[in-house]
Amino acid sequence: MIYFDQAASSFPKPVGVAEAMVEAVQLFAANPGRSGHQLARQANEVVEKTRKKLALLFHHESERHIVFSLNATTALNQAIEGLMWEPHDHIIATQLEHNAVRRPLERLKKEKNIHVTYVQKDSGQEWAELIEATMTEHTKLVIVTHGSNVTGEILPLKEISEVVSEHNALLCVDASQTAGIVDINMATMGIDMLAFPGHKGLMGPQGTGVLMVKKHVALRPLIVGGTGDASESPEQPETWPERLESGTINTPGIAGLLKGIETIHDMGIKTIYEHEKKLAIRCIDGLNAIGGIEIVGPDTHQERLGVVSFLVKGVDPHEMAIILDNHYHVAVRAGLHCSPLAHQVCGSSETGLVRASFGLYNTLDEVDTFLSAVAEIKEGLLE
Repeated sequence: MIYFDQAASSFPKPVGVAEAMVEAVQLFAANPGRSGHQLARQANEVVEKTRKKLALLFHHESERHIVFSLNATTALNQAIEGLMWEPHDHIIATQLEHNAVRRPLERLKKEKNIHVTYVQKDSGQEWAELIEATMTEHTKLVIVTHGSNVTGEILPLKEISEVVSEHNALLCVDASQTAGIVDINMATMGIDMLAFPGHKGLMGPQGTGVLMVKKHVALRPLIVGGTGDASESPEQPETWPERLESGTINTPGIAGLLKGIETIHDMGIKTIYEHEKKLAIRCIDGLNAIGGIEIVGPDTHQERLGVVSFLVKGVDPHEMAIILDNHYHVAVRAGLHCSPLAHQVCGSSETGLVRASFGLYNTLDEVDTFLSAVAEIKEGLLE
């Protein structure tokens, strides 16, 4: 199987990921941060080591303000709905946002009378300028995807953060498509909250996610309960990360995530990014050579992710994906990719698109095999 659905979940994982998870289950499957015995301490050591690695990787000011979650969606919900909202507060997002952002925003609109603006960039416009033109005295949060899971576009966080900081608002970044692939520096990029999954670019297992929060940001926990801290109090503790980590966390998953992070560190983010971009360029050039194919997103001369979405004119994207899977053993994803606003921008809301997304272990030969398959399918269906 050729796996080109890396934007959904990375596969295969580094060998050490599964080994670390098995070790955690078999050797120290205790509850970290709760009991004082040696197995609980060993489990806690793995969790805290992972926080330290994440702080270093993303240049975060405080290990204690790194919170583990189930995935990027739960992290984003905590970031968005954990803020103290008042009627008529204003939020700015982009039309590239995933439903993990859009749906919490729409719920705030409905339930708390919050105003939300989704900015769209046309040719010749810059994201920072669009956001600045939309800022008001009521703007409390700007939330942007760092990289689109549909178009592969990478947004300029530094420029956006400069605009946000001038208006006394917070900047939250959805790094679901970029964490572990594109260099992210929370300090220099002015990011107040950063959310991402462990199972994509960081090469960890599913069921892991992270929310990184600057110290000045106050968040109300969405889930309260046992934390192993201040157990005598009926109130949720104020200490981090316990405040946002009620219940038993996924220690085996975090152990696997640690190995994924170590793989990223050993290979180097720049190397990984250049590899995935090279695969995307090969794919785009090959699709253009086939002809009759509409490709969305940045061209090959621009910075972009290893995500290539396209439509073979006259061919249903879902049919294309099914044929690729059943007859060529190539896994891609067709449809709206949980980002309907992005498809509105691309003009593909009615049809959806085929998305091929590349990862650390994909090769140029696999891309060439995929291109040959697309050409054969197009010829068989249309000619």
